[in-house]
Amino acid sequence: MVQEACVFRKPWDLAFSAEPEEVGALRRIMRLHLEIWGLQHISDQAQLCVSELVSNVITHVGVGTPATLTVSMSGPRLRIEVHDPDTRALPTLLAAAPDAEGGRGMALVGAVSDRWGVQLRADRKITWCELSTGLPSGEGRAGGTCTSRVETLLGERAREHPRSAGTAAADGAEETAVDVIVDVLHWLRGLGHAPDEALDRAQIRFANHVGEAEVPGN
Repeated sequence: MVQEACVFRKPWDLAFSAEPEEVGALRRIMRLHLEIWGLQHISDQAQLCVSELVSNVITHVGVGTPATLTVSMSGPRLRIEVHDPDTRALPTLLAAAPDAEGGRGMALVGAVSDRWGVQLRADRKITWCELSTGLPSGEGRAGGTCTSRVETLLGERAREHPRSAGTAAADGAEETAVDVIVDVLHWLRGLGHAPDEALDRAQIRFANHVGEAEVPGN
């Protein structure tokens, strides 16, 4: 319960090229972020939505189209957006018939999400959906600063190395966090500091923070 209260779910976005081979990497990056956010219970639905929204761009706008995946909290809902530059190719907004050749992707999005739609801007189209998280709100009350710093580090890692970050998601957010800690220890050693001493200080400080968070009334 304490961990959930400390989560600060900072919006993030990732530019990508609408290629079939990118779908799997984007799914894994989504899974990684949801593990960090404590939203593993909707990971399957969110990954399905990412697959269908991106596939919609590939099929109806064109392979190689520059696009952007944007993820944020809309109150207690997880909001997933895919931006592309074509304002003419609109997704099919009606559920597909059993014998229809197209429209099934958006029908799947409609089936697993609370709501979805399309926004048209002067220079782009935004296809979005929102999933219920079951949380009372989108952000935690305590520990937001420390958690957001971690999300910034991991988010930058995902942007710079989307495929490696996506692969790490298969083993969980813990392995990715360990990689970041190792990088920091190497950095400290390069500056002439003792990594072991830094780890000891960090562990003591972490124990103090956890102890404060668990005090009734905080």
